[in-house]
Formats: sequence, C-alpha cells, structure tokens
Amino acid sequence: MGADVVSTGGVHFRVWATERKRVEVAIVEDPSKPEQARFVELQPESDGYYSGLVNEARAGSLYKYRLDGGDAYPDPASRFQPEGVHGYSRVVDPATFTWTDQAWKGADIRGQVIYEMHAGTFTKEGTWTAAIAQLPALADIGIGVIEVMPVNEFPGRFGWGYDGVHPYAPTRLYGEPDDFRRFVNEAHRLGMAVILDVVYNHLGPDGNYFGQFSPHYFTTKHTTDWGSALNFDGEHSAPVREFFIGNAGYWISEFHLDGLRLDATQNIYDESPDHILAAIAREVRHRANGRPTIVVGENEPQEVRLIKPETQGGYGLDALWNDDLHHSAMVRMTGHNEAYYTDYKGSVQEFISAAKYGYLYQGQWYNWQSQRRGTPTFGIPPWQFVTFAQNHDQVANSARGQRAHQLTSPGVFKAMTAYILLAPGTPMLFQGQEFAASAPFLFFADMKPDLAAEVRKGRRKFLAQFRSLALPVMWPCFAPPDDPKSFEICKLDPSERDRNREIASLHRDLIRLRRSEEAFRRQEWGAVEGAVLSHDAFVLRFFTGSGDDRLLVVNFGPDLHLSPAPEPLLAPPSGQEWDVLWSSEDSAYGGCGTPEVDTVDNWRIPGQAAVALRPVQRTRTNFEITSFNALP
Repeated sequence: MGADVVSTGGVHFRVWATERKRVEVAIVEDPSKPEQARFVELQPESDGYYSGLVNEARAGSLYKYRLDGGDAYPDPASRFQPEGVHGYSRVVDPATFTWTDQAWKGADIRGQVIYEMHAGTFTKEGTWTAAIAQLPALADIGIGVIEVMPVNEFPGRFGWGYDGVHPYAPTRLYGEPDDFRRFVNEAHRLGMAVILDVVYNHLGPDGNYFGQFSPHYFTTKHTTDWGSALNFDGEHSAPVREFFIGNAGYWISEFHLDGLRLDATQNIYDESPDHILAAIAREVRHRANGRPTIVVGENEPQEVRLIKPETQGGYGLDALWNDDLHHSAMVRMTGHNEAYYTDYKGSVQEFISAAKYGYLYQGQWYNWQSQRRGTPTFGIPPWQFVTFAQNHDQVANSARGQRAHQLTSPGVFKAMTAYILLAPGTPMLFQGQEFAASAPFLFFADMKPDLAAEVRKGRRKFLAQFRSLALPVMWPCFAPPDDPKSFEICKLDPSERDRNREIASLHRDLIRLRRSEEAFRRQEWGAVEGAVLSHDAFVLRFFTGSGDDRLLVVNFGPDLHLSPAPEPLLAPPSGQEWDVLWSSEDSAYGGCGTPEVDTVDNWRIPGQAAVALRPVQRTRTNFEITSFNALP
C-alpha cells in the first residue's frame, strides 16, 4: 500500500477502502489551493483495494485520496506528512538517498547496552541533524543500540509519539525522512545499531482517518486503554495484517533500522493460528536479508512465550522489558512502594533473584492487580531480559519528571548503576541518565483544546494511584502536558556531559568493564549466583568455568563489617585472594577510593557503594594472617 515511484515514470498508488465505490488521487501543487487539484481515478481490485499508475505524479508530489467524490484524506500509508496529520501526503522516493553503511553487519541483542532516546528532547534543537552531532558521545561511553521512541507522525508541535496516526511517516517535527536515514547511517558508521519503538496496539484519536477508508481496521472484540484495538484476527483482517507487518519490514528495508521495540504487546490481540507478533518478527528478519536484528517487546503481564522460539510455541522475539527489576530498584532508591510498586520491597534478595531469573513474578499472587502475575523463566538466558532503573514512562511518573539520581543519594545511585550495568541482563539507559542530566522528563502532548483537557484529567486520574499524589493539594506538582514549557524543559543540555564528567566516567568505565571481563559478558543461564550479606548488602558471583570468577558486592546501606563470613560465594579460588577491580567510590567518580574489602579482619564492605573484585595470587600465608590477628 501507499505511493511508490516507478523507475519508468509516474507513481503507483494503492489504498484499501472497503466501503467506498470510487477512489481518486487528488494531486496539488499548492496545498493552500485544493480547488486546483488534479484528480485521477484508481481502479478497484479484489478485497477492497484500489490502485493505479499516475503518470503526472513524481517524487515530491502532494496528494490525498478523495472518497466517493466527497472529502479527501491523507494516505494511511503516507511516507511523509509535511503539514502534519491533517495535511497532504508527500510522495517519497527512498531510492534517492545514498547509503554508506555497506560495511555494517548488523547487531543481535546479546552483549549490548541499549540507550532509549526521544528525538525531540535529546538536543535543544530537537532534530535528527542535531542528534547526529551527539552520536560520538554515545559511542564513546559504549552504547551499542539506540532505541528511538516512536517517530510516526502525530498531532501537534510536540509529544511522545505513542498517539501517532501515520505509521509509515517519520514526523516532520524532527526533519525530513532522509534526515532520519542520515542519523541511522551515521550511527552505523560509529558502530551503533538503531531500533525503533513502534505502536501496533492502537492509533491516536486526532488525525485518525483510517475509519474513513475501512471500518475493518478496528475491532470491537477487544479494547485497549487508549482507543479501539486493531483488527488482526477478525473478518477482513488480512489487509490489516498486511499493512502492519509491511510497516515492520518498511523500517528495516527503507531506513536500514536494526529492529523494533514493540509497545504494550499485551494490547495486541490475535487469536489466529499465526500470531501477528510472530509474523512481525519473521518480517523484520526477512527484510534484513540475513543481517542480525533485534526485536524487543514490552509486555506488562510478563509472558515469556513472546521470546520463546516458534518451534516451542513462542513468537520468536529476542527480548522483553523487565519491569519487575525497575520497580524493585525504585523502591530501594526512593523508599516508596505505593501504587504499582506495592508488591516490591526493594530487598537485596530481589536483586539477586532478578540477576538469576529475570522476572521476580513468575506466577505468584500479585496484590496490586488481585491476580497472579508472570510466567516461569527457568532456563531462559539473562540477555533476553532488558533491565533498567529508568525509562520514559517511569521517569515521567514521578510527577515532576525527576530522575533517579535526584530521588536518592549519590552513593546509592552509583551502586545501583553498577548493578544494572554489570548484572547479566541486557542493560538499558534512558537519555541523559549517563551524565545525571538535570532536565526532567515529563509527559507532554500538544493536542486540540478538548483533547488536552481530557488528557490533563486522565493524567491526574492515573497519578492518583500514588497515595503521595492523590489529593488536589498535590496537583500543582503536575506539569500541564499541553504546555509548551513542559516540553521545552525536558530538552537535554549536552554540556552537562562535561560538567558531570564523574557520572559520565562511571557509566563509561562500567560498560567497558562489562565488555572486557569474560565473567561479566557471559550472560548465560546459571552463570551467576548470589547471597544476602545483610539487610542492605548482597554479593553476586559471576562464574567463568575456568576459576577466574568475579564478585560484585553491593551495599545500599551503612558500612558493613561482616565477621564471621560463613558464605561460600565469598571464598576466593584456591590459593588466591580477592583484589579490588573496580569501585563506585573511585576518585574518578567523586569518591576517595576503597580500602581492601577482603581483609585479615574479615570483610569490610563500604556503605552506599558497589565493588567489583577479582582473584589474585595470595600474598599472605595463613601463618602471617594468624600472627597479624594476634597483634594487640
């Protein structure tokens, strides 16, 4: 579907319009003079399609579809909307862009560190061109995959993109389609993959003209929290499936993207034998022509069948977001376990269990939802779980859009960062997290006045689940989503990378450590064990099979003198002792260094810190240790 430039001349148009008797392409030179449009009638195909070659059209032509001689609407498969969701569609020829990434081999998810980015606030300018200038900084700290929040055309001057209505059209707000291609091309040159967050569970309310073409795009059999569910399994669903499966492949083939992040998969409904999620994953890999790709799912109920192979009854996605770990991390860092944090204590055992098993809830009773949550993950390798302490949703849900480093102490923040970046899952950072950005990240959406009022009301209702935000006296904390200031204050200041170089160095060094040390990069099932050392401290042991193990000791509380220390995971390999490999209290990160941890006085674990240890040849004999202990 859509408008395709034909090499021999003209443009071929194709659209699905099941309830219409006549479909015409309306081509204009000046969008302000629709009365001067030229109309070319398309010919009916089977199953509600209309198509035809228009010799007068070319790349750059502006067009709409006139239905039954009445109103004209933008193309549902438009590749670009230069005037926004209600305006004319523009014919785009993707073949005119010159790619220079022929040496790029693609990327799979194992071993990666992901960086979630919102193109409109990643820079002050909020454009692809400005974002390109910041890519070397991401490559420098060791980012392997950039996950871009939705870019499909959405209404207004700013927004998150989850209310998009043109799935094929990169929004005009960040630049031309070729600017997005340049961004991907440059990321590849710097050794970074790019995946795109896509929304296949609903369409936004403003500028959604799909129903004018066919009511069969949607279904009444299912509902979502945001609007009508898409029809992937009902009557006349085949063209709907074609549209969205084709969209998944479109981003891979025409923009050289390396995969997708699928939003809220629990609201993608399909009872057909070939689930739409499995079909999307296959299409991504097919369009990549053998190049490795990454398909990540967000799934609130934590259904691991999404990441199991199709041969095992799964859908073949590569990874799932791990919200459980995030919730535990926030409770530990902030001390609050209200609303959807209710079923988490932030206990050290939760961090051990998350490192070993991924999800914390795998079928247990979940009080907040009054039902069981999750499915078993035993045997699933850790790299299939994306782990994070921040993401776009969760930062915004702090009401003021505050980031984790602003809600906890510096020591706890650095210790949690070490855990996220060294634990065996696939870590993800949210933009600005790597340098402790001062900019908040709020929920912002520029909408028509009537919709804006509903969004404000809905936002208050949503945040009311938090006891600390439920009363009217607390509402002044909520930035109005439709206020341009709510958008502007979220823009990152790249100069903070230098001003906050200690935190930037912390992230850079941890990612390098993760990649350089065999124990930290294994990401295999059963390769990590852990033990509780106190109410606030725990140890993870990363086994290599060769004896060259590593320890990560994390202490969120006060200094801990662990004596006696009857925990086998603390024992060094035979004939060796533990030496400090890395510490969150290094002077490079604003600390003053870390004294020996495994001492002749037993274990001395610094408070609000994380320390990585490696085995070295023992320098003291047992006699020397005994003699030392005997000194007054």
